[in-house]
Amino acid sequence: MEALYGVSYSLKFMSKMRQENPIDYTVMGLEALWWIEDGEFDITKPDNWCWTAMILQPEHIMNPMFREAQAKMKEKKPNPGINKLRLEKFNEGLCVQIMHIGPYATEPITVKKMEEFAAQNGYQMQHKHHEVYIGIL
Repeated sequence: MEALYGVSYSLKFMSKMRQENPIDYTVMGLEALWWIEDGEFDITKPDNWCWTAMILQPEHIMNPMFREAQAKMKEKKPNPGINKLRLEKFNEGLCVQIMHIGPYATEPITVKKMEEFAAQNGYQMQHKHHEVYIGIL
């Protein structure tokens, strides 16, 4: 996570300090895609969980700027996670959304509500579980 946030903030400051067309923006919150490769999902047993952490970047952030931010972070604060980062487009498509409020332990109840809604409306859940983390002060 440190590498992801570090590169995201480097991109923000690089964007803000550009000579031509400087753009300031807010670094977006953490998101994640979750799935399991095999077996059954069990909230109490994370052994088979797979995930990808993400932070949305503005459209003007392109690969050359991203690679430059990675290089700057490697110099400033070396971290093996920096090499695992990538910039890519993500198109979710049609989805079911719900806001879960409460501890992670009760999240399966919220997911079940989404699954029931999808089934009642003729849809089938597929692909990965996408979470957007919102901190409330």
